[in-house]
Amino acid sequence: MGTDSNDDRRPAISDEEWARFQEQAAAGTVAAPREPSARARMVTARLRATQGQQPPGWRTGPAWQEHRGRKRLKAALAVVVIAGLALIAVRPELVIDRLTGQSGARHEAGNAAALPAESARPTAPPPAPHPDEPTLAEPFRGSPALQWADGAAGIELPQATAVGGMSQERVAEALAKTREFLIASNLDPATLRGERPATALAILDPRQPEVPQRLEQSLTGPTKENNPANLFTRFDPAEVKPVGNVVKVRGSMRTQAGEPGELLVVADYTFVHPMTKGGTSVQRTIVRRQVTLSLLDPARWQSTRGKLQLREYASEWSNVECGAADGFLRPVFPSDAPTGPAPTGPALDPYDRSRNLGGEGCGTVTRT
Repeated sequence: MGTDSNDDRRPAISDEEWARFQEQAAAGTVAAPREPSARARMVTARLRATQGQQPPGWRTGPAWQEHRGRKRLKAALAVVVIAGLALIAVRPELVIDRLTGQSGARHEAGNAAALPAESARPTAPPPAPHPDEPTLAEPFRGSPALQWADGAAGIELPQATAVGGMSQERVAEALAKTREFLIASNLDPATLRGERPATALAILDPRQPEVPQRLEQSLTGPTKENNPANLFTRFDPAEVKPVGNVVKVRGSMRTQAGEPGELLVVADYTFVHPMTKGGTSVQRTIVRRQVTLSLLDPARWQSTRGKLQLREYASEWSNVECGAADGFLRPVFPSDAPTGPAPTGPALDPYDRSRNLGGEGCGTVTRT
């Protein structure tokens, strides 16, 4: 700095003094440095006194540039905060995820690869994904079913081989018809809307004693003991509707020899149906079904060629009203007032396909 005020702009050394200094330097007679004048000492003292009051490095270019950069960063952060407030009003969970570190886990879970087909019943429950709540846009968020196959693609047929005197062709026929029955009874839109499951019923043998009549009675006059929901997945369209058009499916089927002239197809599948009452709340109804169908040799049994007979079936469903016996599965949402009997059974994981189905009653679930 050459001056200490805006109104004193005189040079600190005159032209004559500067010329004389150069002549003396050329002749080698430069005088020793003189003590600073009183004016120079005053300016120096003033600079030293005020230096401690300025930001560190305020006199150097790089430090000043850094300080200016920080101001710009603060301005950018202010814009981000404002935008974030608007985002909270629309989807608060996104901003919360960023702050809590959950977005990375959700992104990783959402991009997880689909599981390979299940060739046999697993020996352990699926690992717990990042806990999260379903939404209308992502109804399988936070569920192991996120990695399951969509709809009928989840019902894959094993390799058909001759079993118990049944040819490979007959075995393949039995497997294909079992797949058709599972689709018609658990995925067909008409069945899910509570209509008569005509396609599924047409696969069953009308000559099987008692079964056709009993199923028809369950559809026209359901009771607790004879409930069509025990075999068919049905919802009341006046109460709930599906979220999207995807049902997640996982399971497997196998064949084995039954009595002479009988082929058994044993199927074990879990279906996850996201449902809503029309608002923003989503509840996943998880239905697991174990069904054994048989293909009989008409030469040895009273049966209809190309039809299957129903040998055994067991069902389990989760997140629905306990004790409902009107032929529908009635999802229970978190905001619903308690209805029906209180759960008394043990807490079970509805996604655990390694355990056997058994017992009756109403329990609780460890995850939805």
